[in-house]
Amino acid sequence: MTERLDARRPDAPTLAGQYQPGEVEQRRYEQWVAAGHFRASAESDKPPFTIVIPPPNVTGSLHMGHALDHTVQDALIRRKRMQGYEALWLPGMDHAGIATQNVVERQLAGQGLSRHDLGREKFVERVWQWKGESGGAILGQMRRLGDSVDWDRERFTMDEGLSRAVQTMFKKLYDDGLIYRANRIINWCPRCLTALSDIEVEHTDDEGELISIRYSDDVVVATTRAETMLGDTAVAVHPDDERYRHLIGTEVAVPLTDRRIPIVADEHVDPAFGTGMVKVTPAHDPNDFEIGQRHGLPSLTIMDERGVITAHGPFQGLDRYEARPAIVAALREQGRIVAEKRPYVHAVGHCSRCRTTVEPRLSLQWFVNTAPLAEAAGDAVRDGRVKIEPAELAKRYFAWVDNMHDWCISRQLWWGHRIPVWYGPNDEIVCVGPDELPPTGEGWRQDEDVLDTWFSSGLWPFSTLGWPEQTPDLAKFYPTSVLVTGYDILFFWVARMMMFGLYAMNGRQPFDTVALHGMVRDQHGKKMSKSFGNVVDPLDWIDRYGADATRFTLARGANPGGDVPVSEDWCQGSRNFCNKLWNATRFALLNGAHTDGPLPTDLSTVDRWILSRLAHVTAEVDEQFEAYEFAKVCDLLYHFAWDDVCDWYVELSKPVLAEGGPAAEATRRVLGHVLDQLLRLLHPVIPFVTEELWTALTGGETIMTAAWPVADRAGIDDAAEREIGTVQRVVTEIRRFRSDQGLRPTQRVAARLDGLTVAGVAAHERLIRSLVRLDAPGDDFQASATLAMPGEVSVELDTRGSIDVAAERARLTKDRAAAEKEAAQARAKLDNPAFVGKAPEPVVAKIRERLAVAEADLVRIDAALEALPS
Repeated sequence: MTERLDARRPDAPTLAGQYQPGEVEQRRYEQWVAAGHFRASAESDKPPFTIVIPPPNVTGSLHMGHALDHTVQDALIRRKRMQGYEALWLPGMDHAGIATQNVVERQLAGQGLSRHDLGREKFVERVWQWKGESGGAILGQMRRLGDSVDWDRERFTMDEGLSRAVQTMFKKLYDDGLIYRANRIINWCPRCLTALSDIEVEHTDDEGELISIRYSDDVVVATTRAETMLGDTAVAVHPDDERYRHLIGTEVAVPLTDRRIPIVADEHVDPAFGTGMVKVTPAHDPNDFEIGQRHGLPSLTIMDERGVITAHGPFQGLDRYEARPAIVAALREQGRIVAEKRPYVHAVGHCSRCRTTVEPRLSLQWFVNTAPLAEAAGDAVRDGRVKIEPAELAKRYFAWVDNMHDWCISRQLWWGHRIPVWYGPNDEIVCVGPDELPPTGEGWRQDEDVLDTWFSSGLWPFSTLGWPEQTPDLAKFYPTSVLVTGYDILFFWVARMMMFGLYAMNGRQPFDTVALHGMVRDQHGKKMSKSFGNVVDPLDWIDRYGADATRFTLARGANPGGDVPVSEDWCQGSRNFCNKLWNATRFALLNGAHTDGPLPTDLSTVDRWILSRLAHVTAEVDEQFEAYEFAKVCDLLYHFAWDDVCDWYVELSKPVLAEGGPAAEATRRVLGHVLDQLLRLLHPVIPFVTEELWTALTGGETIMTAAWPVADRAGIDDAAEREIGTVQRVVTEIRRFRSDQGLRPTQRVAARLDGLTVAGVAAHERLIRSLVRLDAPGDDFQASATLAMPGEVSVELDTRGSIDVAAERARLTKDRAAAEKEAAQARAKLDNPAFVGKAPEPVVAKIRERLAVAEADLVRIDAALEALPS
């Protein structure tokens, strides 16, 4: 693609010899921002298309999950912008209560201070100071990736407007009886000293112990947390378990204590697990709490907020992990240990911020009554107001919203939205809205807790548009068009936005579609983890290969709902793809390609073929975009650009361009048009290189505001596609045959071509000869090798003096031996009944494929040997 003709237009810019992302990306991004191309206007009469960015934590840095999420969203928003929509992509950050407070507390600890030394007000000031100085690094990283967000609308979950929305929502829920305060079991972090939401708890399979304890001759229970025995208030059995029916209603003594507890019947107990008996500790286990509620059992709290035993006796004051072996030792001394299993692997919850083992804890907290909200959230998907892509993941959504527990929304932190409830000296409780004054006077105090971060982010699709005020933005851009996020937070964040959006906006859904993608994994499908050593920093790839290559790699693996494997080799391949586009456009400019005026009507078959292929690809790309099939979009465009445009159309055009005349001018216009449309189609995924190339090719201001291509159905030409398809097959077979004959790619040989007229491609003989380096036969032509192809086309080559026959025969003989060995090994495995019967079907299929390839190689090599001159 380096051939150059003297046809460059006088005003055509000159592209550098190679694409250098570092010289383009920052410059182009700054130009886009300065020109206001990312801005959306509520005053526009264009139809709206809205995406609110899932707000990253203010403490966060761009990771591969973010990069995938943002690439997909940016592709959608850029395409809609080009289609003429008023496209708003709204950015912002989450205040990340626990994570941010931990960061600032660590800074204070480095100075020998705690937050209590500063006091609440000064500590919150310190957090705001940190946010201003160090928070939000991810926003700059989003710019490097190419995010075309409306920076003028950047929001933060703790800013004034969103804080007002949070207080309004709390007050509304409280007044409607959907928020209450109660003692219930919650996830508790003894390190962070706060309640945790389910999503803030990470479960891992840890090695522990399973201890079977004899309470009496008839009662044996097993537990992984022996220390909780101190809080037992019952033993439960299944009501239909014949082994223990006679014990129901009796009492048993709790070992190491003076307490007696009842034996109750409860259907929660699994008779087949362990002994079929379970100890019930309502204050320290969620299932036990429910059993306790059903049977009116007392709840004994035997640990404080730091996990230290508070129950009176010899274990008081011990940490939970100190108490556990001490209690087991005491039970062993009394002969009450029936069995001990170590290691015993079981699921253990950990705080996602500090990795401390979470303790189920009975605590007085604020909760949302989710039943009516969750029902509405389920109905919105069932009746079609909200569409989940891919559709099969809707089952997971329903499994969550149809069985949702009440949501604990209070957190024992200082950083966050403080709960707007005041308590009076006579046990009065007053909830205060944003336009109301809190009660004053002696004895009144505000609740010390803050709201769960997910409470404010649950309002994100409408609070960022101005709610609770009825703003022009809210009227124009709500409901939002699509939410793009990972399936792993379908239950947590998506469900909360659905509940709050439908509730606050009178049944209007927060988004029309939920487009779910999977997790980014390594090339082997393994989850990225520091312990595996396979974590990839997307900024490293951007530094080495460019933002476009990084984006294309991620998008090319993004199937709806599926995990996304990536590797550095694939990113290198994406960089090569960008360079291929660069070289093709550079060739086009050097050879006079342009986009001026309408397309000519008198076109060659080759020109009609590429326009037909463009029409097909444009239609398919549109179809796949609408289905959120980003991997298919990228694959379609990759092969059209690399195969059809670069490898075929450009090569087929070279002889025409070299000859000049009207045909060459028509080809220059078609080449310019095809590249113009191709760059537009690629722009949503790889914005930087397409902007640089498109502006050079067309002279336009920016590709961002160029119209999205529309498939020209009238340009579909089946006859041209069949004709050029035949040319491609003939050229491909001749190239393979030349290679088999040991001819160098650039080596010219004389050849006779027969059957082209019957095949319908006689008019392209000159093109075919040019592409495969074949000269017309002279008077001394003597065929030394012959190739017969399907369709009655045959090729005779005169290779005398062109190849070293002895060396070529030796090479082919060596290749034949290798192919024969491969075939023999594959046959041996397939002839072995034990292998075929026991090996997985994909493995057997792979061996069959290897045999087929080896046998085809043998046929090809034998034909090449036969064709060699004697």
